[in-house]
Amino acid sequence: MSYRGSCHCGRIGFEVDGQVDKVMDCNCSMCQRRGGLLWFVPLASFRLVTDPAQVATYTFNKHALQHHFCATCGIAPYSEGSDRKGNRMAAINVRCLEGVDLATFPVVKVDGRSL
Repeated sequence: MSYRGSCHCGRIGFEVDGQVDKVMDCNCSMCQRRGGLLWFVPLASFRLVTDPAQVATYTFNKHALQHHFCATCGIAPYSEGSDRKGNRMAAINVRCLEGVDLATFPVVKVDGRSL
């Protein structure tokens, strides 16, 4: 399955392939404030379809993830990083995907504050 997503103003647009089987609700200091629901996919499944110059990036703590957001509207549609095995991945904020019913996805609580 292929999904399209974007920030609020549309300056950051992307496509991602895969099947959302669950989403993660993380309580780290960033996710708790942002309120995103995350779906992790291999980075090869993610395609930015707009100008990369529109993407601003923030890192914190261990700098394990590059949190990408729109400098215009402030929405953070995705992040990039590596899993514990070193595989490159993208963390998609499913709240930014078009045409999905968030209530259909099981939510897994993740204690990111303790990691």
